Amino acid sequence: MASTLRQCFFLFAFLTMIQVCLGSSNPAEKVTLDLYYESLCPFSIKFIITELPLIFQNGIIDIVDLRLFPWGNAELSSHTSFTCQHGPHECLLNTVEACAIDMWPDLEDHFLFIGCVESQVFKGKYKEWGACFKEFGLDPKHVTSCYKGEDGKKLELKYANLTSALKPPHDFVPWVVVAGKPLFDDYENFISYICKAYKGPLPSACKKASFASIPRNKTKASFASVSRKKTNHVLPASEPAVPF
Repeated sequence: MASTLRQCFFLFAFLTMIQVCLGSSNPAEKVTLDLYYESLCPFSIKFIITELPLIFQNGIIDIVDLRLFPWGNAELSSHTSFTCQHGPHECLLNTVEACAIDMWPDLEDHFLFIGCVESQVFKGKYKEWGACFKEFGLDPKHVTSCYKGEDGKKLELKYANLTSALKPPHDFVPWVVVAGKPLFDDYENFISYICKAYKGPLPSACKKASFASIPRNKTKASFASVSRKKTNHVLPASEPAVPF
């Protein structure tokens, strides 16, 4: 009897171990999607408000780790100050968006806010970006304290370092990197690169060979669709910020 019980125990333990091993198999890792951009670049704005939202609509977001880097073609003028390609308003909004990412690390929270800010810029209402707090019921206190103080500057300097560490260096913005590989001028086809990089079961949007779910006429970006590194309208970041 004892021998039978012992055999049953070992069999139960063996089956339990198999179940644990099978249950612990790791799902495929999400594909990193990194966007290096600047807030007043018209091509960055277009990508944020018309291209990126697609991945939330077609299920691609389930296999993606989206990260935003609001620095773009800004340049350090010293160890603690910087200038931006489109002037002080861009430095302001880059910092606001960096603070939003830090304050609301959940992607849906900060992406909604940043998308709203960029939509305001697109409509020529970049001085009214503060309305985005109210639109999504977000408390502006911490973000305001951040971008007006040293924390915002530190965040932007962090993004400056992350952007300068790119290999190869970015030539323009938006600069899109999928699974560690830059897409160069083919960045508008980022979804196809995500699908190729993902090692798990593909969402239905990936299985459509023509990517018919993507409402665009062209399939390849041109250099006319980017902001090159060559700066224009560079003004000191220390100029008065735009109140909201």
